[in-house]
Amino acid sequence: MERVRKAVFPVAGQGTRFLPATKAMPKEMLPVVDKPLIQYAVEEARDAGIEEFIFVTGRAKSAIEDHFDYSYELEHLLEDQGKTEILAAVRELIPEAGKVSYTRQQKPLGLGHAVWCARFHIQNEPFAVLLADDLILAKTGCLKQMMTTYHQVGGNLVAVEDIAREETDRYGILDVVDDDGTIAKAKGLVEKPKPADAPSTLSIIGRYILQPEIMAYLDRQEKGAGGEIQLTDAMARSIGEIPFHGQRFEGTRYDCGNQLGFLEANIAFSLDRGNMREGVKKILKKYK
Repeated sequence: MERVRKAVFPVAGQGTRFLPATKAMPKEMLPVVDKPLIQYAVEEARDAGIEEFIFVTGRAKSAIEDHFDYSYELEHLLEDQGKTEILAAVRELIPEAGKVSYTRQQKPLGLGHAVWCARFHIQNEPFAVLLADDLILAKTGCLKQMMTTYHQVGGNLVAVEDIAREETDRYGILDVVDDDGTIAKAKGLVEKPKPADAPSTLSIIGRYILQPEIMAYLDRQEKGAGGEIQLTDAMARSIGEIPFHGQRFEGTRYDCGNQLGFLEANIAFSLDRGNMREGVKKILKKYK
């Protein structure tokens, strides 16, 4: 089974739910405690063994490129001030030369279209997709957990979690044929079905390991829910040719695509920091 070395980060969205904060700043650069969302995603990928990082960007996303590049003035300033620990953290987040690339999604045509825009960088290799909006707090990163499962089942693999039935119209939902409580084998996939029509309540979240053959289905540019080119539609059409499984991961996922989820993520991640826990608890007590 071929090793997964590449990861795609679709970061072309406009972040309208966070306006006016995202008027001049990419939503993926919104900070959770002291790191932007996109950095958490890149660190998770790197910890899972990813070697090449492919960003699918849009207009006004240059801050992401700058974040993963050297800032010589800042580094000299930190060095002169003797702030070696912060300097090391700033340098450590930068991928090696030639290991990061950027491609542009000119029109907002959906997640499937964004992944398709990375096709020439993917070539003929399996690859991961990480959505920075889905931030996961876990002892072992979600993608690293998935890598272990991938080497057992192969094919296309997605991270999943059980949701309330009334929320199925917000997610891609698996049509399950076998489920051992951790790994679910699916015979189908439906994008944002109405609760009454949903085949299950097992929903996809923003972590994928995909085979390169998925690009052939995305090449068709067929529009689905919301008039967009859906990645879930391409995966559904590939079932039969490519095995498809969902994995329940260990950890807690925070939907940072909305204000409440983003706020909760900041609280949870700050409580997870040993040097901040007690201070955050004291603050929270003020608002009971």
